[in-house]
Amino acid sequence: MNLHGKDIKIFAGNSNRKLAEEIAERIGLPLGAATVGKFSDGETQIHIGEVVRGSDVFIIQSTCAPVNDNLIELLIMIDALKRASAGRITAVMPYFGYARQDRKARARDPISAKLVANLITVAGADRVLTMDLHTPQLQGFFDIPLDHLFGVNHLAEYFRNKFDGMDDVVVVSPDVGSVTRSRKFAERLEVPLAIIDKRRPKANVCEIMNIIGDVKDKKVILVDDLIDTGGTIVNAAKALAEIGAKEVYACCTHGVLSGPAIERIRDSKIKELVMLNTIPLTEEKKLDKITSLSVAGIFAEAIERIYGDISISTLFTQQE
Repeated sequence: MNLHGKDIKIFAGNSNRKLAEEIAERIGLPLGAATVGKFSDGETQIHIGEVVRGSDVFIIQSTCAPVNDNLIELLIMIDALKRASAGRITAVMPYFGYARQDRKARARDPISAKLVANLITVAGADRVLTMDLHTPQLQGFFDIPLDHLFGVNHLAEYFRNKFDGMDDVVVVSPDVGSVTRSRKFAERLEVPLAIIDKRRPKANVCEIMNIIGDVKDKKVILVDDLIDTGGTIVNAAKALAEIGAKEVYACCTHGVLSGPAIERIRDSKIKELVMLNTIPLTEEKKLDKITSLSVAGIFAEAIERIYGDISISTLFTQQE
């Protein structure tokens, strides 16, 4: 593909190879030739196996587990392409790791999200394309253009097709911080919104406090941007079931699923958990109650628009 005198080339690290292949296939291109591995001492080794001089280059790499390995792969690949005289480099990060470290929660805490944003910029990226940042203001951490895609449309459409009607459906925000996201989800499905008020004594531990809204005898859909250890979503599902919810579903964009998450979800009141494949779902994490939806189409269209210098804002409008 050649537009405005520049070739488009798509490369990928090792974090989510399957998604990268799906995106490239939808665009109609093969993945660029690159060796992404390690030296015997553990250092990351990158070799770009084709000419990229003047090309519009997209690197698909989620900074999911192993987070630091995948981040370093991305940074070194950006550096390699920059030194090979690529015309423009876009870091396509379906999942942006370190996003939750966006503020000083305690004295002497780092703001790691800002550091990672700086590293990506200094490495030589000209643009970032990502989905569902933990907080939208993270866009301001970057000194280069950032395009922020939303997964809510994809998830909402799945539930619209799943249920015969929406009369007995309620969308539930698992905490106050997710209210805006959950409200958009509820508006798309044209159903009521309920909110769970919780407090978190320490990291990865939460205690349910109050449920604001009517969920009795309803099918409820818990909506969050990511699920890590599963404590928040599992405790929320338990609380909703205890006060009379008929069925409890959950959905998120990013299935981090670390530590005890799989065991907790398997034993929980959640009937089905729907996630997007911004993070690969490995074999040991697959459960009958977990459904994974592909975001390849969304990212392929965004990449084509960036390459063609076409407005991305219209794509946001379609998703909102």
